[in-house]
Amino acid sequence: MYHYRESGLKNIWLRNGYRIVDTPYGEAVEIEKVEQLHRAIARAVMARPRLSGREFRFLRTEMNLSQEALARMLGNSAQSVAVWEKGRGAPKWADRLIRALYREHAEGNVSLKEIFARAEAGTSNKLAEAKIVRLNFEKTRGAWKFADAAARAA
Repeated sequence: MYHYRESGLKNIWLRNGYRIVDTPYGEAVEIEKVEQLHRAIARAVMARPRLSGREFRFLRTEMNLSQEALARMLGNSAQSVAVWEKGRGAPKWADRLIRALYREHAEGNVSLKEIFARAEAGTSNKLAEAKIVRLNFEKTRGAWKFADAAARAA
């Protein structure tokens, strides 16, 4: 398995869908359909009840937003966003808003009511109830998907 640190998340592992290639500068990893992989990672982290700081940053960077641009959207300071990303995550209101922004970015026009209801319901999700140690992804039939989680009780 390949520990996919390039996502900015420490707990992402790939079962397949990658290969080691030789380059003039040494070995490198080539990942198939990396944009699709990042959408699968985003779906998995959004299933959790609260985003960690790194997960918050992952969603922000997937939307190609700077800390400053996101802060303006949220009516806050770039320094606040930086603190959230380096710490344990954002306050609940910012957590929910970045999820809504990401869903709109990824899926188009979505209902905020549906997003917030899904966030509330997510607390009963098996994935959400455990502290995630490691998220595993695999490529099957040409698409990346969440494979499973190595988890321990919180």
